[in-house]
Amino acid sequence: MAVFLFFTSRDPLSLPIPHPQSRKRNGGAAHSPRGNSQREREARVLHLRVSVGKATTIYAVNGTEILLPCTFTSCFGFQNLRFWWSYNSSDIFKILIDGIVKNEKSDPKVKLKDDDRITLEGSVKEKVNNISILLRNLEFSDTGKYTCHVKNPKENYLQHQATIFLQVVDKLEEVDNTVTLIILAVVGGVIGLLIFILLVKKFIAFIIKKTQEKKKECLVSSSGNDNTENGLPGSKAEEKAPTKV
Repeated sequence: MAVFLFFTSRDPLSLPIPHPQSRKRNGGAAHSPRGNSQREREARVLHLRVSVGKATTIYAVNGTEILLPCTFTSCFGFQNLRFWWSYNSSDIFKILIDGIVKNEKSDPKVKLKDDDRITLEGSVKEKVNNISILLRNLEFSDTGKYTCHVKNPKENYLQHQATIFLQVVDKLEEVDNTVTLIILAVVGGVIGLLIFILLVKKFIAFIIKKTQEKKKECLVSSSGNDNTENGLPGSKAEEKAPTKV
C-alpha cells in the first residue's frame, strides 16, 4: 500500500534568510572592492612631498633662536592647502601653528598659533613653497620632535609630513679636528712624495736618453774619421789626380 504525505504548511524557521550583503549587491547600493582599489591607485599616483632638510637632528643654544625648515612640492598644484606644525616630547603633544595657503599666488595665512615665540617665515611665491617657522628665546623644554604636516584638497586630501628633532643645549661643543687634520696631512704628504718620485724618475730618464744620443753621435763621427785616415773605400784618400796622357 502506497503512502502519500502532503505538507500544506512550512515552518517559517526553515525559510532561507537572504544575506544583507546580497541584498546590497542586488540593489546596487554597496561599494565594490574594485572602486576602492581604484581610489587607492589614484591616491598613489598623486604626488605630495614634505621635506625638512637632510639633517634629522639640529642643535641650538639655550636663549637663542632657531629656524625649523619645511618645504613641500606638489605635481598637481594646490588650492586651500592646509599646513600645521606639531610638537611632541615624551609627555607633551600640541599643535604649534596652523594655517592655510589659498593658491600658488597667495602667501600663507596663520589661523592658529600656540606660542608667541613662533613666527612663520615661509612663502609660496616663485614656487618656493616654504612654510618654515622661527622659534625664538629657546628653552631646554623646547627639546623634542617637530613635525611639519601638509594636506592638499586638490589631491584627494592627500597628507604628508616630515619630522626633525631639536636638541637645546647649554653650549655647542667644538669639534676636535686634530685627528682629521693629521690624516689629511699624512695622505697629502704621501701623494706629494709619489708625485716627486715620478718627476725625478722622468728627469733621470730624460738625462739618460740625451746622454745615449750624444754617445751615438760621437761613435758615428769617430767612425767616419777612422775611415778617412785608413783610406778605405768611400774615403777621401781614394781620390787621385787625373793622369796626363
